Amino acid sequence: MAVDYTVIVVYLAGMLAMGWWGMRRAKSKSDFLVAGRRLGPAMYSGTMAAIVLGGASTIGGVGLGYQYGLSGAWMVFTIGLGLLALSVFFSARIARLRVYTVSEMLDLRYGGRAGVISGVVMWAYTLMLAVTSTIAYATIFDVLFDMNRTLAIVIGGSIVVAYSTLGGMWSITLTDMVQFVVKTIGVLLLLLPIAVVKAGGFSEMKAKLPTSYFDPLGIGGQTIFTYVLIYTFGMLIGQDIWQRVFTARSDRTAKWGGTVAGTYCLAYALAGAVIGTAAKVLYPKLGSPDDAFATIVKDELPVGVRGLVLAAALAAVMSTSSGALIACATVANNDIWSRLRGITKRSSGDHDEVGGNRAFILIMGVAVIGTAIALNNVVEALTVAYNLLVGGLLVPILGGLLWKRGTVQGALASVIVGGLAVIGLMAGYGILANEPVYYGLLASLAAYVVVSLATKPTDETVLATWRERLAGRNPELASEPVPAHQ
Repeated sequence: MAVDYTVIVVYLAGMLAMGWWGMRRAKSKSDFLVAGRRLGPAMYSGTMAAIVLGGASTIGGVGLGYQYGLSGAWMVFTIGLGLLALSVFFSARIARLRVYTVSEMLDLRYGGRAGVISGVVMWAYTLMLAVTSTIAYATIFDVLFDMNRTLAIVIGGSIVVAYSTLGGMWSITLTDMVQFVVKTIGVLLLLLPIAVVKAGGFSEMKAKLPTSYFDPLGIGGQTIFTYVLIYTFGMLIGQDIWQRVFTARSDRTAKWGGTVAGTYCLAYALAGAVIGTAAKVLYPKLGSPDDAFATIVKDELPVGVRGLVLAAALAAVMSTSSGALIACATVANNDIWSRLRGITKRSSGDHDEVGGNRAFILIMGVAVIGTAIALNNVVEALTVAYNLLVGGLLVPILGGLLWKRGTVQGALASVIVGGLAVIGLMAGYGILANEPVYYGLLASLAAYVVVSLATKPTDETVLATWRERLAGRNPELASEPVPAHQ
C-alpha cells in the first residue's frame, strides 16, 4: 500500500499548492468569485465536468449500476442532459448578464426585491450539497487508511476549505482541471476496462446476471422521471453551476464548452453503470450497493493503479465539494448578509471585497464540516437539497427567462409556496418520496402564474434594463445593486 499512499499524499499536497498559487491571482472580487470571467473552452469544459460529477456520480453511480445494471446510469445521465440543456439554451444569456449569483439575476429581472428569500433557499441547497460531498471523504479514507469517520471528514474537508479560502475560484478552477484529468484517467481509462476484463467480458456478464441488468429502462419509468425533475432541472438553476457559467470568457465559450462537458457526463454515466454491473458479477452479495466502488478498487486493481483510482474518487468528491462551498459562501455573503446589513452601494473597490468573501468561505467551510460530522444519511441530505432547489426556485428562474408577464410578487409567492410545500410534503410522505418534488413544483407554478396575472406587470424600465443585459450591453452595471422599484 505504500505506493498507493504516496500517490494520494502527492495528490493532496498538489491541491494545497494550487490553492496557494491561485491566491496570487485572486486580486479582485471578480477574480475570487468567477476567475475573472476569463476561462477559455478547454479549461471551462474540464472544470464544468468536474463540478457536476462528484462523489454521488462516481461512488453512487457505480452503486446504482451494481443494483440495477446499465439502467443505473440514469441518475448521472440526467445530470448530463441538464448540463446540455443549460449550455445550449440558457448559458449564453446567463453569461451575458455578468452577475455573481442567481438571486442577483432574479433582482435584475423582477426589480430588486426577490433576493433575500431566494438567497436563503439557494444557500440551504448549496450547504447541503457541500455537506453530502464532504461526508463522502469518510468512505474513501476508510478504504485508504481504515480511518475514523470523523477524522476522515475533518481531513478531507479541511484540505478543500484551505485551497478554496486561499484562492477562491482561481484555486478551485486549477484544482478542478487536475481533478478532471485524474478522474478521466482513473475511472474511464483504468477502472472501466479492468473491471470489465476481471468480470470476464460482456458475454460473461450477460450470462451471469438477470436480463433486467441490461434493460435500459430497468430502474423504472417513475424513477427516471424523478431524476429528470430533480437533476436535469436542478442543473438549470443551481448557484454552483451558474457560478461556473459566469467564469466563461464569452457566451460562445459557455455554450460550446458546456456542451462538451455535458457529453462527457453522458459517457461517465455509462461507465459508472458498467463498472457497477461488473462488480455485481465479481461480488454478488455485498452488504450495500455503495460499497461496490471501494470493493472493486481495493480487491481488483494493482498497486499504484489503485492509488490513482482512489485519487480519482477523491477528485470527484473534492471538485463538487469546493464548487458547492464557494457557491454557498457567495450566496451567504452577497445575497443574505450584505442585504440584511442594508448595503446598497458598491464598495470603494472590488479588491476590498476579496477578504470578506474569503472569510465567508472559511466560516461556511467550518459549518459544512460540522454538519457533515453530525449527519449520516447522504442520500437524504442530497434529496432535501434538490427538492428545495427545484420546488422553490425552478419556476421563478425559468419563468423570468421565458415569460415576460411574470412579476416580483409572483416570483416571491412561487419561492415561498413551493419551498413550504416541499418541506411539508417531505414531512408527510418521507424525505425520499417522489411526491414532495412533484406537488411542490406544481404548487410553485400555480402560485407564480396566478399571482403574476393578478398583480401589476413588471415596470417597463426594469424589463428594458433586463433586455439590455441579456443582449450583453451595459456590462459596467454588472456589479451594481439593482434598485427596488416601487
